[in-house]
Amino acid sequence: MALYCVPSRLTRSYILISAFCLFCVRSDQSAGTGADQPRTQPLTSRTVRTKYGDVSGVIVTLDSKHLEPVEVFRGIPYASPPLGSLRFMPPVTGALWPGVKIADKFSPVCPQRLPDIFNETAALKRMPKGRLEYLKRLLPYLRNQSEDCLYLNIYAPAQGRSVGAHFRNGVLEFLDDIVCSGMLRTNL
Repeated sequence: MALYCVPSRLTRSYILISAFCLFCVRSDQSAGTGADQPRTQPLTSRTVRTKYGDVSGVIVTLDSKHLEPVEVFRGIPYASPPLGSLRFMPPVTGALWPGVKIADKFSPVCPQRLPDIFNETAALKRMPKGRLEYLKRLLPYLRNQSEDCLYLNIYAPAQGRSVGAHFRNGVLEFLDDIVCSGMLRTNL
């Protein structure tokens, strides 16, 4: 009999929102691009097969000469919406979708109380300036809230591009390189 660890909805929400926040802040820092102005991005050249159906995402070019482009799949449902009789219950397997799902838009975030930062002077009494600036960039993404919020945003190195010497052909080559270089023997 297998034991499964099902994280609470609050834990899942925290993890998803944290990952979402990291991407939003990074992608919103590009010049001339605001949260209300979607960036035009080409669809990826590959379609990924999941147990729910096929998915295609977008390639995001990051604003650094040291960072390679990233393949992003936004708003992929991982469970049925927790509405009606499913509210306050563990997640239930989602429905299959026909055709290829274009995963290029963020889905709603889980309902939450947003901090009041409109009065900047009062907000600075409650939080450091860095946090206030961070929240200003983040709030436009948190305004779209819904109980139907069980979605993933997945980030992966873009296919067909070198992502450093060890990752060119995937994780297995990376692990092989670690073993061959003796890193495991010296660090165990």
